Amino acid sequence: MSMDSDRVQHAEAVRGHFRRALLASMAFVALLGAVFHAGPWLGDLRFLALVPLEPSGLVGVLTAPLLHGSAGHWLANSTALLILGTLLGTVYPRAALRALPLLWLLSGAITWLIGRPSFHIGASGLTHGLMFLLLFLGLLRRDKAAIAAALIAFFFYGGMLLTVLPREPGVSWEYHLGGAVAGVLAAFLWRRADPEPPRKRYSWEDEEDEPAPGDEDGEFALPRPEEVPVLWQRTDEPRGVVLPFRPPRRPREDDRGD
Repeated sequence: MSMDSDRVQHAEAVRGHFRRALLASMAFVALLGAVFHAGPWLGDLRFLALVPLEPSGLVGVLTAPLLHGSAGHWLANSTALLILGTLLGTVYPRAALRALPLLWLLSGAITWLIGRPSFHIGASGLTHGLMFLLLFLGLLRRDKAAIAAALIAFFFYGGMLLTVLPREPGVSWEYHLGGAVAGVLAAFLWRRADPEPPRKRYSWEDEEDEPAPGDEDGEFALPRPEEVPVLWQRTDEPRGVVLPFRPPRRPREDDRGD
């Protein structure tokens, strides 16, 4: 199978991955929106929030990412999930399926362990996990697709590098930090889950094995460097005479002036 056909098949596969990743991200964002807008009818949902170091708050590891406190909170996380989730599912379809459960659970578990005694809700741990996962996959893999995905993620959400530290009151930086740790860990675990895209082969890479035009028999082809005869070799024989150095004569007593 030729390289061109491999590239065509890879492009078709990428388009399929993009459609599936986009639909999955849109479906999850729609689920978050449905939960948020149904809040007035569902009543008090604080029992589903994550409460650090409280046994009853462990349920929030599973449910807290579905809850949001305001429309702005929901819109900010939804936009990040739509962009980063689609990007991850397009470039790394296999790694995405394995990493998403880890990002969800580990970000919540870390928040439960180190978080302040409060109600922690929102999908910001998942968004930070996606951004750090894309960033470190680009650093570890370093193929063209990985670098491009990392640059796109950093262009849109590079500010997440700062939000893993305490900055604003009422913002769960612990969730952000937990998501970042989970994203870095997932990048190391599944950096080879997806094969590298086929690399374009340039014409000059094949020139070594092909004869020059008009020289099909190789009559006028230049020899290889190891086939060129050596015309001169350096010898270790001495090429001159070294004159002995005579120390200066010491003056006698009668040579000194008064």
